[in-house]
Amino acid sequence: MKKLNESILNQTGFQPQSPAKIYRADKNSNVKKWFWGFFIFIIFFLMLPWTQNISSIGSVTTLYQDQRPQELNSIIPGRIVKWWVKEGDFVNKGDTILELADVKDDYLDTNLIKRTEAQLEAKEQKIVFYNEKINAIVNQIQAIENGRNLKLKSLENKLEQFKRKLISDSAEVVAAEMENNIANQQLIRGKQMYAQGVIPLTELEKRTAQHNKTMAVLTEKQQKFLNTKQDLIITKLEMNEVQQEAADKIFKSKSEIAISKSEIATTDGDVAKNQNQLSNYITRGKQRWLIAPQSGQIINAKKSGINEIVKEGEMIVEVVPTKVNHAVELYVDPMDLILINIGQPVRIIFDGFPAIIFSGWPRNSYGTFVGRVVAIETNRNENGKFRILAVPDVNEKPWPTELKMGAGARGFALLKNVQIWYELWRQINGFPPDYYKPNYNKADSDTMKK
Repeated sequence: MKKLNESILNQTGFQPQSPAKIYRADKNSNVKKWFWGFFIFIIFFLMLPWTQNISSIGSVTTLYQDQRPQELNSIIPGRIVKWWVKEGDFVNKGDTILELADVKDDYLDTNLIKRTEAQLEAKEQKIVFYNEKINAIVNQIQAIENGRNLKLKSLENKLEQFKRKLISDSAEVVAAEMENNIANQQLIRGKQMYAQGVIPLTELEKRTAQHNKTMAVLTEKQQKFLNTKQDLIITKLEMNEVQQEAADKIFKSKSEIAISKSEIATTDGDVAKNQNQLSNYITRGKQRWLIAPQSGQIINAKKSGINEIVKEGEMIVEVVPTKVNHAVELYVDPMDLILINIGQPVRIIFDGFPAIIFSGWPRNSYGTFVGRVVAIETNRNENGKFRILAVPDVNEKPWPTELKMGAGARGFALLKNVQIWYELWRQINGFPPDYYKPNYNKADSDTMKK
């Protein structure tokens, strides 16, 4: 082009302008510079670090069962009398939500508790009466034993007297027998002497009278001895009779004690039964009021209006706790589960919170929050994935306080740092992320759970 301009200039003496404007003959091109610049930039970009990650979706939850939405069920069947709250209200622990009226015939009596208390008091008083009866019978047995001992002592003294009298009577019998023998010998000799004419008839009659007298005295003494012996036997029989009579009375009294103790045991059982009934009635009466077990918001009321019948165990409302330690549940594919470890960091995006995401450069992302894996379930979920739980990292920016249970979340489990060219090559070939076991501090994980 430069030679053409020189030829035209030499032949015509005129400097043409059109070739320079049309063909840009004098213009220097920068394509080569841009090409090398772009090539160097690509090489530099491919050498940049990239954080491998596993992407998963889930929702906001909590680790603690008592912080999850709670169903409030009716403990007893009843009829709705009054609603003290409406849906959307916030209640404190112990607030009354609903008032029920009992519908069973056994609990319709308004004075049921007072009547049961009266029955219980009567049974307890009955036990007191039986205890007093037992004490009276014990005292009666003591009195019977004392009377028996007193009578036996008296009879023993009487028996001792008869024994001494029996000795005395036996001595008198012996003396009377000796006198009778003497009188009998004298009578025999008197008869011999009278036959020989030595003594007169009057002397013989006198000896005969003396013999008869001693004979009568002997008979009297013998009879007296036998009577004393008989009195001794009778006294022994009386002693046996006193002991037998006292034993019969004591046996009868002990039998009454046994009967009273049996009645006390039966009444004790009735008292325990009545106490159980009274406690059940009191507890059942308290169940007529549905009380908020914790502070939260009332949602999902299943019953409306007044006089509706509620079945036993039927759900009435749900309470969503106001104080919740949030966590995120994420679902991971089985192929990626081996890459997840306890304490592993997770970048989380919450629905409704704007975020700019650079998955490979998590620290340059905006609107993401950091969590740590605290639990990995070992059983596959219904959706064919494994559930992991992550809680806020106490060393990073706190999670939003406006989070609600069940809100959507998306998580990126951060793995090994590699170069971009390697990550592109891995994804083009469909290889999984690099397997490695980082050394996370278990103590930090336990602290996050708390």
